[in-house]
Amino acid sequence: MNANATGGGPQGKGGGQPPNPTLADATRKAGRQMMAILPIITGVVLLVGLLRAAIPPSAIQAVFGGGTLSDALTGSLLGSLLAGNPINSYVIGGQLLEDGVSLYAVGAFVVTWVTVGLVQLPAESIALGRKFALYRNGIAFLMSIPIALLAATIISMLGGMA
Repeated sequence: MNANATGGGPQGKGGGQPPNPTLADATRKAGRQMMAILPIITGVVLLVGLLRAAIPPSAIQAVFGGGTLSDALTGSLLGSLLAGNPINSYVIGGQLLEDGVSLYAVGAFVVTWVTVGLVQLPAESIALGRKFALYRNGIAFLMSIPIALLAATIISMLGGMA
């Protein structure tokens, strides 16, 4: 007898396709995801608050005060060293913008924060191979600067800040 005929096959009981999710199911799933992310966001907001108290905006502006290309390079370097997930980078990037850091620097920081991971490089080298990990991180770092410059230019052309 066929395993699917008894309901014990890979498709589970009833076979066929899974039922269509309802709006209530989607809402419950989104709520669970938000509850899972909430501690991370709370921790980042608290950490940013502590850093804002410890590091005055003038010190941040001294690090990011060189000009368009210099700021983008500095943002890329910091993002590469302090890698993390996208949600954190948006919170930190917003705070950097409030402290007067240029959009070029923040754009480069966000891109490298998500795509370049010097901290994770040893694990990535083991999982994907050393050569691949080095190439991927190097290309991501080099591309972060033109991406940041292009994004900031487009935002300023559309009437945003730059």
